[in-house]
Amino acid sequence: MEFLTILDGVVGKIGAFAWGPPMLILLVGTGIWLTFALRCIQLRKLMHALYLALVKRKEETDEPGDITHFQALMTALSATVGTGNIAGVATAIAMGGPGALFWMWVTGLVGMATKYAEAVLAVKYRVVDENGEMSGGPMYYLAIGLKKPWLGAVFACFASIAAFGIGNMVQSNSIAEAVQATYHISPMITGIVLMVCVGMVILGGIKKIGQVTGYFVPVMIVFYMCGALYILVTHMAGIPAALALIVEQAFEPTAAVGGFAGASIMLAIRMGVARGVFSNESGLGSAPIAAAAAQTKQPVTQALVSMTQTFIDTLVVCTMTGLVLILTGVWSNGVTGAKLTTMGFAAGMPAGEHVVAIGLVLFAYSTILGWSYYGEKSIEYLLGVKAVLPYRLLFICFVGVGAVAKLSLVWNISDTLNGLMAIPNLIGLLLLTPVVVSETKRYFEKDGEQTEKASGFSQSAVPQSEK
Repeated sequence: MEFLTILDGVVGKIGAFAWGPPMLILLVGTGIWLTFALRCIQLRKLMHALYLALVKRKEETDEPGDITHFQALMTALSATVGTGNIAGVATAIAMGGPGALFWMWVTGLVGMATKYAEAVLAVKYRVVDENGEMSGGPMYYLAIGLKKPWLGAVFACFASIAAFGIGNMVQSNSIAEAVQATYHISPMITGIVLMVCVGMVILGGIKKIGQVTGYFVPVMIVFYMCGALYILVTHMAGIPAALALIVEQAFEPTAAVGGFAGASIMLAIRMGVARGVFSNESGLGSAPIAAAAAQTKQPVTQALVSMTQTFIDTLVVCTMTGLVLILTGVWSNGVTGAKLTTMGFAAGMPAGEHVVAIGLVLFAYSTILGWSYYGEKSIEYLLGVKAVLPYRLLFICFVGVGAVAKLSLVWNISDTLNGLMAIPNLIGLLLLTPVVVSETKRYFEKDGEQTEKASGFSQSAVPQSEK
């Protein structure tokens, strides 16, 4: 017991570094650097990117890859749209004030450029494994593009272990707690059901995951957004004042009110950036693993689709959650996490607490599916394709363990490894920026012209300097 206490303290210190100010500055700084290097591609090409993500093209199914652009996007969204969108936003606002949401927006905007660059490299340097499936992600562009296979191995090691925590046990535990609190169902029963539901999907590999998330994730997001939208519509008169408060408090200290103890500008920035990065995972290197499986010949095509993931996660879903908390007035009552979001929805609509409970279950389940793929591709890089099936079976078992276990140490370890994943990934992004820029210019000079015309967003899309 004493050993576990010491271990928890050591892990806590490492975690403080992994998610501390230097790392957050590096994550956001990389996004800013890529935004300038790519000439604000996340703003210039957003409509074109949404077209590619949501409109299926005839030639797409004939291109190399395992799943469609849309399925790759939904697989990545399944892992990122999770408890951070419910509990993370609430924590940011409860501790940093309404201004924290503004800094989440900033993090999301620059994070779109980061997510774009990750996907360009993931598709460019992907390989075909022994099973004929695509394998890619930071471990491959670090090994092939940067010629640092040991750095790829470091990333893969962190990711394969972190998947059991942040992408597995923590999520199943959140589901078990929500179901027990709302519907009085035993965590053991929840764990067994979850193991079956997860196993039925992940044992089928990426094609099965892509098919399930392609249907499941849009329904999940729309369900939660409909609840939030109901509250926004019924409180529409207060939206302008809420938006003004968010912007105002981003640059001014937030005074103590009700159960809220007050917050400095720096606290608002820190909470907004930290929870924004935690929610959309831009720069951590997880999402490009799914992007590498997309059916495409062009790295830029999937990269444009991938950057819409951060847009949907942070600038849409997180914003709606934050506005609900501010419009219903619960943000200042001293409560934090999922409990605060539950109070906001309960105050804003009939049976609102059920929307949050069901949303939490769906979001956490989808995160398990997405992270199972991240983990198995990481272990495949380290040990080969023969290790994938044992990894999947072990992953399913740990879903059940997480539902009934106490996870304070597990959370700290997985959270720390999750943050440490970013270090090798950011090194790769910064040093391979010229490759990303080169691929982008080539695409929009030649290959992107036809699809831009088809999308209807080609006018003034390519700056003269790029022609």
